[in-house]
Amino acid sequence: MGTIQRAHKIRMYPNNKQATYFAKACGVARFAYNWALARSKELYEQDNAHKFNEAALRRELNAIKAERFPWMLEVTKCAPQLAIKNDLKAAFRNFFAKRAGFPKFHKKGINDSFEISNDQFKVNGCYVQIPKLGNVRLAEELRYEGRIISATLSRTADHWYIAIQVEIAKPEPIHTAVSENQAVGVDVGVSSLAVLSDGTVITGSKPSKKYAKRLRRAQQSLSRKKGARKGEKKSKNYRKQQLKVSRLHEKIANSRNDGLHKLSSMLTQSYSLIGIEDLNVEGMVKNHNLAKAIHDQSWSELGRQLTYKADTTGSYVHYSDKFFASSQLCNACGYQNAGTKDVSVREWVCPQCGIAHDRDWNAAENLKQDAIRAVLGAA
Repeated sequence: MGTIQRAHKIRMYPNNKQATYFAKACGVARFAYNWALARSKELYEQDNAHKFNEAALRRELNAIKAERFPWMLEVTKCAPQLAIKNDLKAAFRNFFAKRAGFPKFHKKGINDSFEISNDQFKVNGCYVQIPKLGNVRLAEELRYEGRIISATLSRTADHWYIAIQVEIAKPEPIHTAVSENQAVGVDVGVSSLAVLSDGTVITGSKPSKKYAKRLRRAQQSLSRKKGARKGEKKSKNYRKQQLKVSRLHEKIANSRNDGLHKLSSMLTQSYSLIGIEDLNVEGMVKNHNLAKAIHDQSWSELGRQLTYKADTTGSYVHYSDKFFASSQLCNACGYQNAGTKDVSVREWVCPQCGIAHDRDWNAAENLKQDAIRAVLGAA
């Protein structure tokens, strides 16, 4: 059957000593990343033929840190080493593959995290044992059984999390074959998160809209605190309010992810063939009237979840071309109605066959038919 890798992200409840250690480790990882990035730029300016070499950078940092940066020795050696080996290397790989821009320096308080290798911790039920720190309480037990590969510890607002990467045996698939009877089309949208070809409408939580008023008030309060202006020393009240804003952002993100995971799990467990559109989200968010709503629904994250979950359940996810006119085509006769390019047109009647269409359901049915044609070769 082979193996697959899965990560389980669990909230931790560290005491003050443990939380301080984690914060230091995040700082060391951030410093090592920034030092290696600055050193890479310096070497390239000296010699344009220089190529990024993470192993050489790690050796250089190891040679000088005891003398120049002794405070780095207060935390696990994995924090600086893996920040260069994994994070910076991945950033340069994405840059050279033209998937992202040139790596940027990391800032304190933004995506604070560090990694540790599997020999630096041990999971015992609802506790994770870390050398020099003892047992750190977890919110729940690790749900996977297998070979532990590594862990990433991160902070969101004032909450600490550990994401444990585990290699497990690939489970038996739910779907052993792709079937037309188990096919579904998924039309994602703004008013509803998704409309399925079987008529199911998934409204979606729309967390940004739900918490918009609370977030706006919290941010307005933050802007009035001493420390909001550039260069001004941040007061204790500013930091307290900043934490409230961070907690609200965390609540919004958790609510959104919860809905997406429930939907993606339902689809991959219930259907063997899933048709969905490969939308140009980057281009669509340039429409400032829809950008906020599009980001709130998080279509790209839904596609990512469908892809990796389908690999486990045996489902097949077919992405229709971004130029496929799913909303314009009549699913019964194939007539293309250019008038439905206007997104305000929610219902229309096909002038060729006379069938009345709901815009979203019709698009979902077309996506289902396109998936069946592409995968099964049937009309």
